[in-house]
Amino acid sequence: MTPPAKKIAVCPGSYDPITNGHLDVISRAAGLFDEVIVAIVNNSVRKSRTLFSLEERTAFIERATADLGLQNVRPLPFNTLIVDFARQVGAQTIVKGLRAISDFEYEFEMNQLNRRQAPEIESFYLMASPQYSFLSSSGVKELATFNGNIDGLVPEHVKARLLEELSRG
Repeated sequence: MTPPAKKIAVCPGSYDPITNGHLDVISRAAGLFDEVIVAIVNNSVRKSRTLFSLEERTAFIERATADLGLQNVRPLPFNTLIVDFARQVGAQTIVKGLRAISDFEYEFEMNQLNRRQAPEIESFYLMASPQYSFLSSSGVKELATFNGNIDGLVPEHVKARLLEELSRG
C-alpha cells in the first residue's frame, strides 16, 4: 500500500518584517499540514522596496518559528509565480490569512488568477485571530517610524532590529 502523500502548503508574503499575525497564521497552518513552507517573495510587484534584505527576513522567520517550536515550518525565498513555486516544492495548497474585506477582494482576485494557472493547487484561507485583525507589516513600520508602541505586534528580536534600522534613518 502506498503511503499517503505528504500535505505541503506554502504561505507566501513579503514578511517585511514578520508580525505576530503572520506567525499566528503560520502556526495554525502548521497544525493542519505536514509541512509549511513560508514563501518569502524576493521582489514584490505590488509593494515597494523592502526595508529588510531577503536574508534578514529569512533569519527573522527561522528564529521566530524555532522559538515557537514549529518543527514542520521552513522559510524559502521565491521570485516566480506562487503557483510555479508551489509546484517546485511539491505543495498542493497556498495558505493565506484574511483580515478584512479589502483582503478578501484582493485574495479573491489572486485566487481566480492562480486557479487559471494551476487548477490543481488549492487556496486555503485562515481568518485572522481577533487580536491580529488590524495588523500589517506596513502598519508596524509606520508605528515604529513615529515612535508608536509595537510591543506584542512583532517578535522581540524583530522589534529590536526594526527600531535599530529606523533609527538610522
